[in-house]
Amino acid sequence: MEFSPSDHCRAISARLLRFMQEEILPAEATHAAQLAGGDDWRLWRQPPVMEELKAKARAAGLWNLFLPSESSSEGDHGDIGLSNVDYAPLAEIMGHSFIAPEVFNCNAPDTGNMEVLARYGSPEQKQQWLAPLLNGEIRSAFCMTEPQVASSDATNMQATAVVDGDDVVLNGRKWWSTGIGHPNCRFVIFMGLSNPEAEPHRRHAMVICPLDAPGVKIERMLPVFNTYDEPFGHGEVSFTDVRLPATHIILGPGRGFEIAQGRLGPGRIHHCMRALGAAERALALLCTRAADRQAFGQPLIRLGGNADLIADLRMTIEQARLLTLKAAWTIDTQGPKAALSLVSQIKVVVPAVAQRAADAAIQIHGAAGLSNDFPLAALYTYARVLRLADGPDEVHRAVVAKLEIRQQSEAQQLGARA
Repeated sequence: MEFSPSDHCRAISARLLRFMQEEILPAEATHAAQLAGGDDWRLWRQPPVMEELKAKARAAGLWNLFLPSESSSEGDHGDIGLSNVDYAPLAEIMGHSFIAPEVFNCNAPDTGNMEVLARYGSPEQKQQWLAPLLNGEIRSAFCMTEPQVASSDATNMQATAVVDGDDVVLNGRKWWSTGIGHPNCRFVIFMGLSNPEAEPHRRHAMVICPLDAPGVKIERMLPVFNTYDEPFGHGEVSFTDVRLPATHIILGPGRGFEIAQGRLGPGRIHHCMRALGAAERALALLCTRAADRQAFGQPLIRLGGNADLIADLRMTIEQARLLTLKAAWTIDTQGPKAALSLVSQIKVVVPAVAQRAADAAIQIHGAAGLSNDFPLAALYTYARVLRLADGPDEVHRAVVAKLEIRQQSEAQQLGARA
């Protein structure tokens, strides 16, 4: 296994780090000040500083870094064709700041939607929806999770996408549709049942649905730990007899589950590497505070078990990074199916490490760690949410156990025949 970044990746990493330090981190306070605030998502606006930073990033050639070369579309959209192993350290760097992924047009769920359209979309779908996404002109959302069922099991899905002649008709209610509150969100990818009688993994379809289509209604934005994640938001959306041309179906009826599996593997690696970046920022803030802050006549680093705490965090972050790189390498060299267990492993391990790092940093900062003077409360929230997003811990543990049991059984059978 080879985890070392290529020379190409090293060069981009150096430029990305410089851009983060010179442009993005100093702009975080300005970005926060330019948010409209409040729980009325209809008043949300894109902070002007974000568009300024995006223009600078694109001019610097730091644009669409996530998109692998085999998925790149024709046109000058800035994608530079990195492998998952090469993109992983870049995602970690971006994970140091909540605003960074959008600056480089590498933010979820748009990255997943772009990968879906690049890999599975028709030429017409790419021209109408993928090109403006790659250009950063619009944003998008992904509508899969439903309020009435356990959506970690896609076979529970109740929303429908029924083909009616030359049209497809959408009905259902979705929620936790991240990004749908963004003022530049123009469409969603809707997942629903196209043939409920088919075998479980051939029942679904994915459909491109413009946000202004008749019958689409954003019911509300859902708060997360009492905040609304402006300007993206997490919406509850109803679809009532939404009629669209059947050409809006991606790949065809019954292919939705297949598309979802292809979408989630690389996306989970992106999430985990960004989470490692968040863990690194939390650890850096912890160390600075522990060295500078004094209590009872000595620095906090010398009190209690704080030195052991720092050492343990360093070791767990390193272990989590290596596991994530192994998952990325496996996808690159053997394909997503071979990496199923590894992807589920990192999805359990990495958010827990990031949550632990943020929690420890909050404790070292005392009451200040709970405030907005430091990003630690936001980092903690982000890590905790990630333990549910893209599948809860329990589901991923079940996947790891199932695959391990199968592998052990096959090994025993081979041994018995030897």
